[in-house]
Amino acid sequence: MKTVTINPASADEVAAVRKPASTSRPVADFAELVKARLTLLVLLTTAVGFYLGAPEGFEPLAFFHAVFGTALAAAGAAALNQWWERQLDALMHRTMRRPLPGGRMLPRDAIFVGGFLSIAGVLYLGLSCNFLSALLAAATIAIYIFGYTPLKRVSTWNTMVGAIPGALPPMIGWAAARNELGWSAWSLFAILFCWQMPHFFAIAWMYREDYARAGFRMLSGSDLDGARSGKQSVLFATLLLAASSLPAVAGLTSRSWLPLGLLAGAGFLALAIQFASKREIPQARRLFFGSIIYLPLLLALLVLTKI
Repeated sequence: MKTVTINPASADEVAAVRKPASTSRPVADFAELVKARLTLLVLLTTAVGFYLGAPEGFEPLAFFHAVFGTALAAAGAAALNQWWERQLDALMHRTMRRPLPGGRMLPRDAIFVGGFLSIAGVLYLGLSCNFLSALLAAATIAIYIFGYTPLKRVSTWNTMVGAIPGALPPMIGWAAARNELGWSAWSLFAILFCWQMPHFFAIAWMYREDYARAGFRMLSGSDLDGARSGKQSVLFATLLLAASSLPAVAGLTSRSWLPLGLLAGAGFLALAIQFASKREIPQARRLFFGSIIYLPLLLALLVLTKI
């Protein structure tokens, strides 16, 4: 495997991306500021958590409150994250065209939007659902902003820490439906936590030069041949396979869930093994896209096999 040489961005390159853009696109910029696609995934996991946790008799209004409140909180956290990392985003090719580094939005506007949405989401959940769901939303925002975000430039453990807020949304939905957290809710947390690790490792490997240019301490930065990234991907894909059995053990799903969940997990593990074996961009990309297909499939199976 060839050694990758990473050069820092030049001053001209950084200045170019910070130059204000001439094209105004407020709706698209707002969607990018709140990371609309990522927020949509958060809402999906929240909705599944609510549905699985809901007792007999589905309440559409309560479902709306849980999803809407979480949407506000997730969007706010995303905006605050981009405000915090705006100067670092300008150094990376994959993020330099975002609204803040691209000069299409002022930092003060971004922090106002992020702060307002974050507070609004927590308050909304507390008033329309219950205190537990609001507390989990607040913890999600706090860990994401004050834990994961600054840790990205300090330690490779940032990926592990960042997986915690990513795994909390289904628990927010569950708490909104039941006002308690049992083993079933924690089984959903375990699945989301383990799923994120190979997903993030694949992204970090594909964009390792970008992350290094911005000074982010990702595992891929010191793992030039990809061996550690590959092994860690296989490890967490294996743990995910084991975690997939927990909903059945907790009595959340019917017996049909176990073979279906294990089959989907085995396919995901195969992609991780393939990445660990060859450790090249195409294999990392397959693992990344496989993770995007795997999670909605797994969530759909959970919904269909709920007891």
